[in-house]
Amino acid sequence: MTIKNSPRQILLPLLMAAILIGGIWLGRVLTLRSVPQGTERLLIYPQTNKLDALLNLIEEEYVDTVKKDELVEAIIPELLKNLDPHTVYIPASELQEVNEELEGNFGGIGVQFSLNNDTVLVISVIPGGPSEKLGILPGDRIISVDDSVFVGSKVTNNMVMKKLRGPMGTKVKVGIARRSMTKPLEFTITRGAIPVTSVDASFMIDDKTGYIKVSRFAKNTYEEFITALAKLKSSNCREVIVDLRGNSGGFLDVAFNMINEFLKKDEMIVYTEGKASSRQTMTANGTGSCQDTRVKVLIDEFSASASEIFAGAIQDNDRGIIYGRRSFGKGLVQQQIPLPDGSAIRLTIARYYTPSGRCIQKPYENGSDDYYQDIMKRFEHGEFYEKDSIRFSDTITYKTKGGRNVYGGGGVMPDVFVARDTLNYTEYYYRLREKGLLYQFALEYADRHRDRLSRLKTAAEFEQVLSAANITAELVKYAEKSGLTPNPAQFNKSKRLIDTELMAYVARNIIDNEGFYMLMMRTDEILLEALKTQDGVE
Repeated sequence: MTIKNSPRQILLPLLMAAILIGGIWLGRVLTLRSVPQGTERLLIYPQTNKLDALLNLIEEEYVDTVKKDELVEAIIPELLKNLDPHTVYIPASELQEVNEELEGNFGGIGVQFSLNNDTVLVISVIPGGPSEKLGILPGDRIISVDDSVFVGSKVTNNMVMKKLRGPMGTKVKVGIARRSMTKPLEFTITRGAIPVTSVDASFMIDDKTGYIKVSRFAKNTYEEFITALAKLKSSNCREVIVDLRGNSGGFLDVAFNMINEFLKKDEMIVYTEGKASSRQTMTANGTGSCQDTRVKVLIDEFSASASEIFAGAIQDNDRGIIYGRRSFGKGLVQQQIPLPDGSAIRLTIARYYTPSGRCIQKPYENGSDDYYQDIMKRFEHGEFYEKDSIRFSDTITYKTKGGRNVYGGGGVMPDVFVARDTLNYTEYYYRLREKGLLYQFALEYADRHRDRLSRLKTAAEFEQVLSAANITAELVKYAEKSGLTPNPAQFNKSKRLIDTELMAYVARNIIDNEGFYMLMMRTDEILLEALKTQDGVE
């Protein structure tokens, strides 16, 4: 059966459609009349996100050609500056390099190098690494890379790393000049995984005291730390000194694991809390290998973040003694979040609090420049020399487990403050360091006498041999040739400092970091204070 539609049924939908179209047209006309003249184009970009609309408008209508991606790269860092100093944007081109420091390895040829007289000098080769396997030796000079000359004043440290580092499994061709050879040697090296160590040294200072220097809290640091502790305990270590000076932090879970070695079961390590992050409390699990070993921690103004968590947990649990100067004051927790183009943002998501409840984050309301100039302000204020000049932004008094007073809002205050000792610092000594002459001479001396010095195995042997050789007198002549006029009075006043640093640098070039730190102990005021203090806090 056929049903016929009435004229009303046919016309009504058409009328409603016409009204709808007319309404849309009228709304657009009225909107155009209501906006300022010249801004009509914005309506082409109806995004609710004002930033996207602006970027699209600039890309489409700006008088000159611009690249939207470049604008975005420039805007993001400026945007993040309005948050806190530790929320940062990492471009895709820099992400791998930034992560390598904490990931524990990178692709490379396996050498430590230094630029000496515009030439790349191999200081040491990584045991088991690609270069050692091919026979590259300490003292070799890299004079070409991939058949291109690689010497001269234009060669920089950054350039060397970019040329020699690369994806694992890729190859790089290097030309080597060796003192014993008349012609250059050529090696094609397959890049491998090169470990980034973070425990720089571990050794026994005396028959009961062990020393561990930790430079960062990276992915492999806990394993390195456990190995160092086992080595010291096998030498009957009954007291361990953990040196965190200059350690700017890293992975918090690594710090938790390291602190766990010293605390009893259920003792608090740290807790974190943020607007979108509920409180999380970390406590010791009671499996630590050093729960009954005495511990001392060394910090300074460059110890930050995970270093401060470590020091704060030891201090608040009255587990050990903290020596040195007030730490940096970073109590913010970042999470690295990847972005679609391969870049990332490290976003602050929480604050951390030591067991006593203090947040040691220093103020940052006046911007990043003021925040990072705080260290210089401390120096000018006299804080490095006088304990009484130290001020905290948090006026609340917190209590350690044993009832001692501690403070927040600006770093961890050591139990034993050790002022900078500048009594023997002179202009001559400063000039030697500023010009890099101490390091340069030590490098050249080690290179000239490598065969003889390589027979030495301990810091004590280095001290004996180098003292007898009177290498400091050679340094004075070397510095004079470089334009630094000797000043006998200032030299004699700073001689102990100069002797110590010079021997330590020579030892580092031959037997690596342990020799360096063993010799530097002679003038290390904070470490010497820690060795002098016995039981309790002075």
